[in-house]
Amino acid sequence: MGMIETLGRIPKILEANINAILDKCEDPAKMIDQLLVDYKRDLADVKRDTAEVMADVKLAEKKLADCDEEIAKKAKAAENALKAGAEDDCRTILASKQTLEVTRASLQQNLDLARKNADMMKEGYNKLVRNIEELEQRKDAAKAKISMAKAQQNINKTAAKANSTISLDAFNKYEEKAEKMFASATAEAELDAQTVSAESLTEKYADASSSTAVDDELAALKAKLGM
Repeated sequence: MGMIETLGRIPKILEANINAILDKCEDPAKMIDQLLVDYKRDLADVKRDTAEVMADVKLAEKKLADCDEEIAKKAKAAENALKAGAEDDCRTILASKQTLEVTRASLQQNLDLARKNADMMKEGYNKLVRNIEELEQRKDAAKAKISMAKAQQNINKTAAKANSTISLDAFNKYEEKAEKMFASATAEAELDAQTVSAESLTEKYADASSSTAVDDELAALKAKLGM
């Protein structure tokens, strides 16, 4: 990344809002990892280019200082030439001094621009450092929260699915129906046990003589025993 390209990216770096970025993405954990990769790559570029701009500031300051020194030297020389009665020489020196003063204005503009760029680069660099530190601190906590959130979502989906397939009211109806069926079956069994058919009575009394003979023998045995 060249210095001009870096300067173009600095406003975006300064405007970057980590919370807003994470809120918009579907997987903040992956986004944090990607942001760290991007920020660390940008940090190296911004650091290098910031150092270059700061060097430009020092160079512009030196050029301006040298120009000021030369202008002061010309001014003193013109004064001495005039005192010596060398008006033409004084005029020549003053013309050179004025040229230097025009040059000085350009040098001052260059210095102002270099200082502005350096300030912006340093601000962008410092913000990148803060963003990286913040992301490093939040990375583990954010990933843990995301895992918990996903687990909770799965639980919610399972619970919703269970509630949609089996409702308590439906279960109560099935239970009530089963109890009613059991009660009906029990009642039928009781009725069957109490019912005496004509056929069964016929069989019971079919051999009445045998039953009477047994009774007579039993009575005789009791008389013998004095019972």
